[in-house]
Amino acid sequence: MSDHGISRRSVLAATAAVGATVAVSGVTAATPAAAATPAAAAAPTLPNGTSKDKVLVVGMDGLRHDRIDAATAPHLKSLMANGTYGTSLLYASPMAATVSGAGWSTIATGVWPDKHGVKDNTFAGKNYGAYPGFIKRIASVKPALSTYVAVDWKPLDAQGTFTDGADGKVVYDGDTADYTVTDAQIVADSESVLRDQNPDVAFVYFGNTDEVGHASGAASQAYLKAIATQDGYLGRLLAAVKARPTYASERWTVIVATDHGHLDAGGHGGSTIEERRTFVLAQGPGIAAGLRPIDTRLVDVAATVFKQLGIVPAASWGLDGKPIQERSTDPFDALTLSPRTDETGIPAGVLGYTHTTPSGWSIINSAMGTGGVTEWRGWSFATDEFWSRAQADQSRELNVRSRGVFAVADSDEWADKSFSGTFDSTLVTPAHAVTAGSKVTLDYVTHYLQEGSQKAEILASWNGGTPTVVKTYTTDTVAKVESLTLTAPAGASSVSFRFHYTGSNNWYWVIDAVKITA
Repeated sequence: MSDHGISRRSVLAATAAVGATVAVSGVTAATPAAAATPAAAAAPTLPNGTSKDKVLVVGMDGLRHDRIDAATAPHLKSLMANGTYGTSLLYASPMAATVSGAGWSTIATGVWPDKHGVKDNTFAGKNYGAYPGFIKRIASVKPALSTYVAVDWKPLDAQGTFTDGADGKVVYDGDTADYTVTDAQIVADSESVLRDQNPDVAFVYFGNTDEVGHASGAASQAYLKAIATQDGYLGRLLAAVKARPTYASERWTVIVATDHGHLDAGGHGGSTIEERRTFVLAQGPGIAAGLRPIDTRLVDVAATVFKQLGIVPAASWGLDGKPIQERSTDPFDALTLSPRTDETGIPAGVLGYTHTTPSGWSIINSAMGTGGVTEWRGWSFATDEFWSRAQADQSRELNVRSRGVFAVADSDEWADKSFSGTFDSTLVTPAHAVTAGSKVTLDYVTHYLQEGSQKAEILASWNGGTPTVVKTYTTDTVAKVESLTLTAPAGASSVSFRFHYTGSNNWYWVIDAVKITA
């Protein structure tokens, strides 16, 4: 749901409390609602950690990453210089609104809302049983690890998003006690735990950037000041880690992420680029310094936590994320992109698109109509921001399982300029060596919207011969990872695949992460 113009804190449904509360290690004490300061409480006593590999995840609510440069934020900027920093965009409705319930669930579980089930701040439909948060996963597979969580947006505790499975927790109610106060208490408690105890994994949440975003807008000086304050808190946590007596023998990873962006005027929940902005920033062993990958997504936080702790996720977990240090081998991501040509709604500085294929790939446009919007004439290669800016609220925002640069055939956008004929274009993979009688598997990500006489087909060509249809799409297939297995016929020594799309002012087909294995 959208909460434009309404504080995120006002749409908590039954999760809102009447008075300010403090919960430490599962013990909750009430204070009057009018109290300006939450009741101070001793930090929880954690079991002693068992690992030299340790992870601190810091969540900063509603922090629009493109405002960090203008803020006094030396600790965030140091992490960017010395770690890997990937920015990306969220989904939008109907998959989920750009609000905290969905965003933090995506971060915690490592899967997109179509799996974890949280679409808004009511948490209705949550599927944490199948897709629990990373703290709960750790408790299940490595129970000897010591885990700590500190939050002051209470649903993250009440719904179990982060606190399920935690060995110790601190929970404040920023909605009733003021986030400036509870954030300050969060950092005081957490630096004590990090410095004086021995946790292996910690998640620490700060909420005031989102409050200020709602009250003053992301373009305001107040928002920059809120970023600066939280950066100072981050610095205190980092200093606490370095003050540990055993720090020299430990391997620490620090991850910072946010759940959604904000409009310049304040508010979020909708489908604009500003509301969809997110980032993942990580520094630690094996994580490259100064890298700005284009293939990072918000679901990568949980996978990175597991990687740094030596936990290998089971296939049954169904994670959508990957560790931030693992780069895509997709040849689409290496393409050089151009700014807009005909598209007037996309800023000139946003890259971009190209019709130039990777080496070995080709596009057949011999049956393609003439005219139309240049960017989308036949198969194109584009980014999430460029493509979804072409037209909002037509489910282009739901293409969440593509990363970096992807291939798109968009007859709907092509037809926005005078054209004749039909959109008819074929994307062809390189030939791949096979052995007759063996199994050949085509893996790929697809995002397909059907309308009218539109048609999408996958064809296989053995030894360069006549292509035969092996898969047809005739219904919506939203953000799916697909796998198609064939048997190489007698005499086959190679195979190539074709993605053939036809339509006239209909919808579109996206293909990404194509992999052929024999």
